[in-house]
Amino acid sequence: MLKSIIGSKVGMTQVFDEKGNLVPVTVIEAGPCVITAIKTIENHGYNAVQLGFSDIEEKKLTKAQVGHLKKNNITPKKILKEFRTNDVSGLTVGQEIKADIFKAGDYVDVTGISKGKGFAGVIKRHNFSQQPVTRGASDRTRARGSSGSQGPQRVVKGMRMSGRLGQDTVTIQKLLVVNVDIEKNVLLVRGAVPAVKKATLIVNNTLKKIPAVVVKKEEKKAKK
Repeated sequence: MLKSIIGSKVGMTQVFDEKGNLVPVTVIEAGPCVITAIKTIENHGYNAVQLGFSDIEEKKLTKAQVGHLKKNNITPKKILKEFRTNDVSGLTVGQEIKADIFKAGDYVDVTGISKGKGFAGVIKRHNFSQQPVTRGASDRTRARGSSGSQGPQRVVKGMRMSGRLGQDTVTIQKLLVVNVDIEKNVLLVRGAVPAVKKATLIVNNTLKKIPAVVVKKEEKKAKK
C-alpha cells in the first residue's frame, strides 16, 4: 500500500490531546494527489508511483510535461514526484490519493526545503562564540579566528566558515500524526517541519522503528 503523499505547509497551531496536554502541531494540506504514472518491475525494473499535486495553467508547463499528463487525461499539475513502493497492485492511473492513507497515531517523515537566510557569519551559521569584547571597540568580536595552521598550509576542506545559510533539503523523521481531517485533507503533525508557509512538503511513512511501547498501547486501544 502506498503511504506517501505530496502536500503544502499551512502553518503551526496547538491542540489538546486526550490527557489535556497542549501539543504543538504543524498543519499540512496533504493532497489530494493524482496518480500520473505507474512503474513496474516488468516494464521499468522497479515498482514506483508518480503523484501529481496542485493544479496549474497549462502554459506554465513544458510540452513534455503537458504531453505526459494529457496522455492519461490528467489536468496540468504543478508538482510531480515519484515514490518507490513494494506493491503497486490495486493502484491505477488517475486514481486520487488523499490524506486518509494516514491515521492518528501513525509516524511520518516530512521533507521540505528549509528557510533561506542568505549569507551568514559563523556565529549564526555554526553557533560559534564571540571573541572577547575588550576596551577599545575591537572589530574582531564576530570574526571566526584562524582558519588554518602551518601544517597543510591551506584551508582544510570542510572548515566551518561563513556562507549561505538555509534553503537546503531537510527531512524530519518519526513525527507523530496527531489528527487527520479527511474532509479538508489536512494532517496535524506533532512538532515543527522545515519550509516556509505554502511551501511543498513530501510526507512518507517513517523509516525508523516505532517503539514497542507505542505499539502495545495501540494494540490495547484496538482491543477496547
